[in-house]
Order: sequence, then structure tokens, then C-alpha cells
Amino acid sequence: MILVLNGPNLNMLGKREPHIYGNTTLEDLEELCEGWAVELGVGAVCRQSNFEGQLLEWVQHAQEEDFSGIVINPGALTHYSYALRDALSSQPLPVVEVHLSNVDSRESFRHVSVTAAVCKGKISGLGALGYKFAMEYLLEGR
Repeated sequence: MILVLNGPNLNMLGKREPHIYGNTTLEDLEELCEGWAVELGVGAVCRQSNFEGQLLEWVQHAQEEDFSGIVINPGALTHYSYALRDALSSQPLPVVEVHLSNVDSRESFRHVSVTAAVCKGKISGLGALGYKFAMEYLLEGR
């Protein structure tokens, strides 16, 4: 089972800056992830929160909830949340960071990820497909 986490403002997908993030809603994205997981022979649980503490708790308890890996789009927390970084680094599950847009082609503050260094990998700029590739990667080692 894969845990798919989405951070702040991702609940606004499809409405917020569609020229950057596209027209896919969070609900659409979650349906895609659940479908891809089925194709890969696993389950996926998708969760979103605008609250850093909630994301921390989900990360901290992922292993005891029997998840085998985490796909996370931390949203803006990517750039400054040392608390999220520490939560990711302190649990043993593999994590892949995903971003819908190409963060390296955007504002300079988006070029720095404090969370990526404690993840197995980072996928940026491939839209929703980035989530699929992240799940495939997490399942390669099982």
C-alpha cells in the first residue's frame, strides 16, 4: 500500500493557476493515483492537508499503518519546512517527492527543496504522471 500525500493549496487544483497546474482537480488526481495503484497491483491511500502538523503525523505513522512507501507533494512546505524534512528522514519508508510543475523553471525560491535531500528521488514538471512514475519506482524494490 502506498501513501500519497498532498500539501497546502493542492486542494485548489483545477482552480488555482490552471496555466501552471492544469485543469486536473485534486479529486481527479486522487482517482488517477488509485487507478494506477490498482494497475500496479497495490492499493493507494490519498490524503491532503493545508496543515503542516497533519502531514507530519501522517508521515510519522505511515509505517505502523503498513504503508510500503510515500509519494509526497509538499507544496510550499517543500521550500521551508524543516519539521516535515525531519519527519521524512526519521521514518524508514522510501519517499519520492513530486511536483506537478517544473519548479526549476519558476521563481527562484522554488528552486530550493529542504525535503528532497531526505527522499529517494524527486520528480518535477511531469504533471500528474509524476505520481505514477513515483509509485512505479517505489514498487520496483518490493
